[in-house]
This record gives sequence, C-alpha cells and structure tokens, in this order.
Amino acid sequence: MLFTPALRRLTTLAIVSLLSACAQSPIIKLDNGLAVDTSLNAVGQNSRVRQIVLHYTAGDTPTSLKVLSQQDVSSHYLITDDKTPVVYRLVEEERRAWHAGVSHWGEHRDLNTSSIGIEIVNAGRLADGQWAPYSDAQIETVIRLLQDLVQRHRITPDNIVGHSDIAPQRKTDPGPLFPWKRLAQAGLGRWYDPQTVAYYQQEFALALPSINTVQQQLAKLGYNVPTHGQWDRATQNVLAAFQMHYRPSVYDGQLDAETAAILAALNQH
Repeated sequence: MLFTPALRRLTTLAIVSLLSACAQSPIIKLDNGLAVDTSLNAVGQNSRVRQIVLHYTAGDTPTSLKVLSQQDVSSHYLITDDKTPVVYRLVEEERRAWHAGVSHWGEHRDLNTSSIGIEIVNAGRLADGQWAPYSDAQIETVIRLLQDLVQRHRITPDNIVGHSDIAPQRKTDPGPLFPWKRLAQAGLGRWYDPQTVAYYQQEFALALPSINTVQQQLAKLGYNVPTHGQWDRATQNVLAAFQMHYRPSVYDGQLDAETAAILAALNQH
C-alpha cells in the first residue's frame, strides 16, 4: 500500500493517540501482577501533612547529604549553602521521613507521621558560642519552597515550626538567627502585633503573669509544656524555645515583661 502524505499524518496521529491512551490507562499492576483500577478518586480525602518542621544540619553539604541519605535519619528536603542553593528531595512527601524524633505539637505526637521536614545546611552553634548565620539566598529558597508546600498541603501559619518548638527539651535548631519574622512577613508563619505587645508589656512591667498562666498560654500555642504551675527546668526549656522563635535577642528561659507580652499577644489570635 502506498501512503500519501495525508494518510501518513493520519496514521501518525492514530499511533500517538493510542500511545497516549496506553500511558493514561487507569489500570496499574503491582509487582505481584495484581491489577488495580485507579480510575476513581474519592472526594473524602486530604493531605496527611499538618506541619512543616525546619532544621539546621550542623554540618556541611557533603556530610549532610551522606548522613540524611545513608543513615537512620532523613528529611524530605535539604537546602544547601551554595551561592545559588540547591534543593534536594530525599524522601517523597507522601512517605514518612525520620527528622522529628520524639516530638509533640498541639494534639499531634510523633511528628514524623504528620509533617514535612526541611533541613538547611548550617553549622548551628559554633565552638565560641556564637551561631552560624543563614544566607539571604538560603532564606529566599526556604520561602519559595514553603510557598509551594503550604499551598499544596494547606498548612496553617501556626504549623510552620522549628525542631526546637516540637522538641524543646533536646533541640535548638534552627537556632536564634533563623529569621522567623521574615517568613511571617511573606505569609509563612505566625507573628505578633507590636502594638499589642507594647500594651501588655506596660501591664507586665508592674506584675508578671503567674507561672500557671504562662504554661497554659504556651500549651495553647502548641508547645508541650507542664501545666502544674511550678517553675521547673522543663518549663524553662519550653520558654527558651519560645523566645528563640519570637524574641531571639534573649532566650535564657526566664520570664520577663517582654516575653510575657509577646506570649499574650500571640494568644489573642
């Protein structure tokens, strides 16, 4: 049979259509040969992801990649410290990465199950007691990644947190130099109204709230804190984590008027 140009085009289109139909077939086969029909997609579902947890690696890029890909610790994403940071996806989002450890935020425990972990290459606390800074390029990359994740998984601002927020008895990352306010200004995270803080600070300069009140307010924000009304080490560690996030100029775990005012202002929302 002789193929005219028109017939050749029709034949080509038919082959492309057939291949496309095959590629879009709703039937998939499991490794054991079982056929599964995926043509229906239930309305009653949502993302498993409730939080995004930010970390620093405390190591350089080669070391961090090796640890996070070859040892019993991992994260969904790693952002390098290159001049133009590279974003590695190490664990698919629907799978459980091992980044949070023993953790608690609000009603959620075991945040490995309900969160996405993002590691940022940063040395953390240095030998002289200072903290390693983050580059502008890294933070811009964090913001762009968060914007995508928040939109797709519908993450609320109060659920963008640091490792120190969900594990305040044992973790300090991403540290006091991480710019939480900058993220909040981009619509990514919770922050407070300065005027409300100023109002409360005048009140608390005269008399600080009770320890029980402070514990209850920290718990309302999501922190796992004792609520027995005693000023113990566990409560101080939680307050230090709160300060590191919202008042990083001083994060000694001691209650003062400014810390109490920020806590009260955040609880108004």
